[in-house]
Amino acid sequence: MDLLLWGIAPYLAVVLLVAGTIWRGRHDRFGITTHSSQLHESRLLRIGSPLFHFGMAFVVLGHVVGLLIPMSWTDAIGLSDHAYHLLAVSTGAVAGIAAAVGIGILVYRRMRVPAVRKATLKSDHLMYTVLLGAMALGLLATVLNSTGATDGYNYREGIAVWFRSLFTLQPDWSLMAGAPLVFKLHVLFGFALFALIPFSRLVHMFAAPVKYLFRPFVVYRRRTPGKLATRDPKRGWERVS
Repeated sequence: MDLLLWGIAPYLAVVLLVAGTIWRGRHDRFGITTHSSQLHESRLLRIGSPLFHFGMAFVVLGHVVGLLIPMSWTDAIGLSDHAYHLLAVSTGAVAGIAAAVGIGILVYRRMRVPAVRKATLKSDHLMYTVLLGAMALGLLATVLNSTGATDGYNYREGIAVWFRSLFTLQPDWSLMAGAPLVFKLHVLFGFALFALIPFSRLVHMFAAPVKYLFRPFVVYRRRTPGKLATRDPKRGWERVS
């Protein structure tokens, strides 16, 4: 079972993520959207959406740092393990609480606003369940580990090493066997969320308007009232000197 969960399942989640995203892009390109419901309600959305997105951005960044940077690197720069955990817990708690409050507002909005509730897709119910489960388990793991309820378990010597071994295609799944249950469940919910991305509204993260940053400027010129334009309009973009 450990081999299946920690040596095979992670790769299956990645295959579903990549293959599902490619399939979605080829067969449902115009369906890759947030299915925005801002027209139905905007007051709660203006509060919940920034809290969730910015909170999740820092949560993901914290996971990247915690899982990919070995202890030897932080030891080499003089950052003690205690100082590292203190910094990680303090910043991670703020980001996690912000994301949790944000998703709570968004879920409340989706349940209480009739128009938004009608616009909810069937895949949203599963996605929200897995997302909320992963977030709740992550916060619970942080609390239990900080209070000593996990017998001083150091995820940087266990989960982080196992996670990095996945990239070498030689997963040391035995390291996950000794991890506390709450950490195991958090990891499983995380990979399940990865596998669900192509089949839910979360796929919109791959449709960020990056080209918007490099488009030509839109130039607005003031014109004397009543005076006609001195040249014929041209189609398309014009280079700005």
